[in-house]
Amino acid sequence: MIKSISYQILSTIQQKISHSKHGKFTAMNCKQFNTIRLEEVLLSLGHLPTKQNEKEAWYLNPFANESQASFKINKSLNNWYLFSEGIGGNNTDFMKKYINASVNEVLVWAENQNFSSFQNQKIPDQKLENLSKNYEILDVKKIQHPALLEYLRERKVENQTQFLHEIHYRMKDKNYFGIGFKNDSSGYEIRNKYSKICLGKKDISTIKNDSNSLRVFEGFFDFLSFKNVENFLEKEPLDYLILNSVSMIHNIKSSLGNYENIELYFDNDEAGNRAIEMIKNENEIAEDCRVLYSDFKDLNDWLIHKNPSNDRQMKQRRR
Repeated sequence: MIKSISYQILSTIQQKISHSKHGKFTAMNCKQFNTIRLEEVLLSLGHLPTKQNEKEAWYLNPFANESQASFKINKSLNNWYLFSEGIGGNNTDFMKKYINASVNEVLVWAENQNFSSFQNQKIPDQKLENLSKNYEILDVKKIQHPALLEYLRERKVENQTQFLHEIHYRMKDKNYFGIGFKNDSSGYEIRNKYSKICLGKKDISTIKNDSNSLRVFEGFFDFLSFKNVENFLEKEPLDYLILNSVSMIHNIKSSLGNYENIELYFDNDEAGNRAIEMIKNENEIAEDCRVLYSDFKDLNDWLIHKNPSNDRQMKQRRR
């Protein structure tokens, strides 16, 4: 399975390089790639931690099939060590070994992943561990900036602004703004057309409606997308839990036990598959609801590319 995934990744990379004009591909450099959270790199490949705390995260060996977690990430240093083989390194070292590729091929792959911790609003020499400290929120208000409103229209959720804020913030002596979605630790998930970051402590977001049933979403755009079609699907409002990153799945175990029914709306990828498997293993009542958008990357992708209200087949998928 691991060799198959590695082969698929390498084949895709080689195609991108061969299709470029001179056989080269402009990618991020090693310094930039190595500042991306290694947890996010592993998540993109479908690997979730078996246990973690604020300082470290443990995984099953991503290079081979093992039953005991022997792969550790040091979160503050953003590096890894594999105890079963006595090797370690940074992001570049990991991906070179994972797909058996050159540095250039690794960087081509990384450029196309749209990692949330690597922004187009680049902050020079920004240290990963200090990202949450080196900022100042200047203003929080209703969304009114034309660029943000247009971005919401592109994502087909422009009528769900009651859950959002317009956040203006300062970082490294530069001013930025974006769409803010508040989490349970008073941090904000920040999105605009060019940026995907979190200001403050990373956490889940919960919206309570005094229900004994819960809907769980991977990201807040999936939640907003569902709210857009909730009435059409003949669904009643329930309690909602938004992970804001599938890596937060270990933070919700205690919350799930309080509900009689649980609906899961995760991405159609390896990480989503594993997250749903983990939840269903501990909660028999949990239901995988991805049949609703089985041919699309995620719920928002389905909403953007398919008009559900005009889809006759949707009636067959309603529950």
